[in-house]
Parts: sequence; C-alpha cells; structure tokens
Amino acid sequence: MFRFISRALAFWRRRDSSEGQRAQYLRLLEGDTRLETVQGVVTKFCSDYGLIDELIYFSSDVVTGNVLLKVGQKVTAVVEEDKTSHGLKAIKVDAFHDHCRGDGLSDSYSRVSFGCITSPVEGANYIDHTSYFSLDVVCKDFEPYQGDRVEVEFSIQPDTQSRKAVSVKPLRHKHVHEVCITSLHGRNGVIDESIFFTLDSLKLPDGYVPRIADVVNAVAVESIQSCYIWRAISMTLVKRW
Repeated sequence: MFRFISRALAFWRRRDSSEGQRAQYLRLLEGDTRLETVQGVVTKFCSDYGLIDELIYFSSDVVTGNVLLKVGQKVTAVVEEDKTSHGLKAIKVDAFHDHCRGDGLSDSYSRVSFGCITSPVEGANYIDHTSYFSLDVVCKDFEPYQGDRVEVEFSIQPDTQSRKAVSVKPLRHKHVHEVCITSLHGRNGVIDESIFFTLDSLKLPDGYVPRIADVVNAVAVESIQSCYIWRAISMTLVKRW
C-alpha cells in the first residue's frame, strides 16, 4: 500500500529527505497489512547490524544467503514497525542482484528523494533550491511545473558522493472521469472545485478550448497550487452543454 507522501520541501536537504522517507515507510504499515516489502539502499553496515535508507534497522541474521552487504548495495526488505521503539525494522533482507553485472553492486548506487519543483530554468532544466535536473530524465507525458511534488531517483558516485538525476516522475497521480470545469480565470482554471489547471502546461486535444461547465476526463498530479493540492496535466472533453 505504497502512498508516496513526503513532508520534504526540498530535494537534497538530508533531514527533510529522511523525514519524508520515514513518513512514506510508516504509511506502508497502515491498515490491516502489518508487513510490507520495500526496495532501498544500504546506507550503513557494521559487523552485525545496518540501516536501509538511513531509516530501516536490520540485523545481520535476517540477511538471506549469508551475503555480506556493503554500503551502497540495493536490497529488498520485508519491513515491520518496532513496537518498542516505534521505528522501522526489517525481518528479512535480500541483496538485489543486477543480472547485467552479476554482483548486485555497481560503480554507483541510486537514491530516491522527494521534493517540490520551485522554479523552471530557462531552456531545459528545472531547479529545486540549488539542485537541478535535465528534462530528458522526466517520465513520459509529464511536464514538471512549479509546485509539483515529485519523486527523483539519482545516481551517486561512492568515491565523490556526486549525484546525477536519472529519473523524475510525479509523487502521486490520479485519473478523474466525467467531472465539470467549475471556474476559469484567464489561462487558469479549476476542475470539480478541487483540481487546478493552467493552459501554460496542459495537454488538450487539437482544437479544444476549455469552457466552464464542460464535462471532462483528466489526469492530475499532486501539486501545491494556492489552496489546491492537485494539478491537471491533461484533459479531454466528454460533453459540452
């Protein structure tokens, strides 16, 4: 029951990122399901214990196959909440094997961060505080816009700790069907009184111009837009009154 909800407002602030990841992992354990499987990266490992993504504790006796893990290694873990510390602990850890390389390790390792797009850089990039990414790593059919909450995977070089974004996608998205356009103000508008849209970043069928009361289908992403938390990225007309 993955719900990618982050409290972070910046990509690369370590504290904010850790808080966001903790919130995400805790939400995995909501409801009736008490165990969840997650993928992460070993960020600390001593002789008999370690941490995954700096948040999930594991002991060496839960690592399968007697594998000696290393910092930077990708793993899959079965996670539960520790009733005593209220933290997260893994009861099973499997090394993630890269069949192309065969050893589960690479010259670099990946890390996922969550954040909010703060401003576009003219030309090809979008920037969040002091970090930026190229638009060529953005997932298909998603054009980042100021305020969008995103999930970014980037590659880290262990020797220099330099990082490069390799994938950018919306934190959450949803499809809505047969809802009405409830307001229009210049190039901006609102669907169903809850989903913001702007004609500056909205995919429309050729020739279609949105009007109030149009019944539409839309795809929306989580985004901070004034009093709204969703932004439509595409819209198609279903019925016009």
